Amino acid sequence: MYVVKSPLSDASLKTVSEALQGALVDLVDLALVAKQIHWNVVGQRFRSVHLQLDEVVDIARKYSDTVAERAAALGISPDGRAATVAVGSGIGVTPEGWVDDTTAVGTLVDALGAVIARMRERVEATGEPDPVSQDIFIGITADLEKHHWMFQAENG
Repeated sequence: MYVVKSPLSDASLKTVSEALQGALVDLVDLALVAKQIHWNVVGQRFRSVHLQLDEVVDIARKYSDTVAERAAALGISPDGRAATVAVGSGIGVTPEGWVDDTTAVGTLVDALGAVIARMRERVEATGEPDPVSQDIFIGITADLEKHHWMFQAENG
């Protein structure tokens, strides 16, 4: 079996591995949460919130692939299995059933806020050991903060 060897030291690789795996879990869960709410949102702003949720799904899926591939490039086996996501995500519980548009937006504000806080920790943690991974986290954080702002503005 071929094993990818990282140019990072063992200590650096441990730090970066934890950051990449944590980011993968959060991004997979963010995509799931946004899609769940997308399917169940109701209310006067249904259409705009419904479409806005798909934008978050798309960006979370895109970045989860970027993060997983960065991990693989460093010899880290990415784990996006449902059980791993369920126990490792920093996102709170998603409402069950139909969700009014105001609650839907609030849920996404909270979910994005949780992921952003953890991404910012990863930006800090990876600066010294791996600026390449840090750059990925910076880009993810910037895009998520844009969506966070837009959802906050949605509820005023």
